[in-house]
Amino acid sequence: MLASTQFAHVGFMTKLPWYLRVGTTMHVLDRWRAADVLTAIATHRIDTVGVVAPQLALMLRSPLMDELDLTCVERIIAGGAASPPGLVRAAREHFGAAYSIRYSSTESGGVGLGTGFDAPDDEALHTVGRPRPGVEVRIVDDGADVPDGDTGELWLRTPAMFDGYWHDPEATAATIVDGWIRTGDLASRTPDGLVTLKGRSKEMYIRGGYNVAPAEVEAVLSDHPSVAAVAVAPRPDDVMGEIGVAIVVVREGAPAPTLEELRAHGAERLARWKLPEALVVVDTLPLTPMQKLDRAALASAAQAGTPVSSVADTADERQ
Repeated sequence: MLASTQFAHVGFMTKLPWYLRVGTTMHVLDRWRAADVLTAIATHRIDTVGVVAPQLALMLRSPLMDELDLTCVERIIAGGAASPPGLVRAAREHFGAAYSIRYSSTESGGVGLGTGFDAPDDEALHTVGRPRPGVEVRIVDDGADVPDGDTGELWLRTPAMFDGYWHDPEATAATIVDGWIRTGDLASRTPDGLVTLKGRSKEMYIRGGYNVAPAEVEAVLSDHPSVAAVAVAPRPDDVMGEIGVAIVVVREGAPAPTLEELRAHGAERLARWKLPEALVVVDTLPLTPMQKLDRAALASAAQAGTPVSSVADTADERQ
């Protein structure tokens, strides 16, 4: 097993007893770097790879993907951040491995929802799957459950959920409601129980009176053949209030997409007012120390209209 988060992360700590119980060999890196991880996988013939999605995107961009024998990889388990459809498709193709998306949080005790390794494309590419055994899910708006297909806030209840935040009763009361965790994530659910994330409520921006969730737009644009990675951030606009800026990493060997091409691609699945209205091309997306998208840095890049030079110049540091 390769687990790619820090030891203190809930994703590692909740699984440590399982690793020990089954006698799993764990390989420890001083620091996460795509080249080192790929080399470890090939050298030790690791068959199960745990990743945060941006880490996987960096691995797929490494020249070692074509130089090393990675046929040992049978399963990829991705959590901690959204897995865009384009990333899932590329990972399954390049590794020849099954891919399972896991959705949880520290507050839920590290358990939540997941997609099946053998899931059809509709589930594997566009959802976070169904609740794991013992986990309950609600989709709520204004305190009431919404009908299947409508968007609301995702609430979870698990046997492993937290009791509250340390010495912070106000934050606890705002997060735990009648025994349910308010995740802050927007989602919808199908009649057969599949949950699709629509983005973070705090990350939404308003264009001309309409709410736009960046994660929804990113999921669609990630499928463009020239896009290796993409993020969407708002930029102030005198007329619309805010507009969306697509911040794109170009796939190696592909031409950089134009704004018109991205909008045409997105128009097949998105309302017109959700489409990006500006484009910034960067070498790599900014990540936090936990390997998640740095939304603050993205917002600065979107407003400046220039590449995130600090990220491009220090890509190794971000890895």
